[in-house]
Amino acid sequence: MEAFRVFRVTAVAEAFSWTGLLVGMYLKHVSHTTDAGVWLFGRVHGALFVAYLVATFWVARAERWSFWRTAFALGSSIPPLATLIFERWVSKRRPVPVTA
Repeated sequence: MEAFRVFRVTAVAEAFSWTGLLVGMYLKHVSHTTDAGVWLFGRVHGALFVAYLVATFWVARAERWSFWRTAFALGSSIPPLATLIFERWVSKRRPVPVTA
């Protein structure tokens, strides 16, 4: 599988896991109903966060991203759902692959 495809999948999955974690935190801290959402999505999001970082370094090296593009990709993993915004932005600026 090519690096950019893995990057896109992990960016979207990381954003969805962030959403699940936010819902879990609402259920735990605001409605005081359960902490199962935080327990589950905390683990899922942690794994996908690490996978996103690895995928970012892989695609940055494979496509020779600049330092700043790589830094923004890594920084987008911190605010909720920012990986989706960055992934859309970088997809539009990516050169069209040459087919042989």
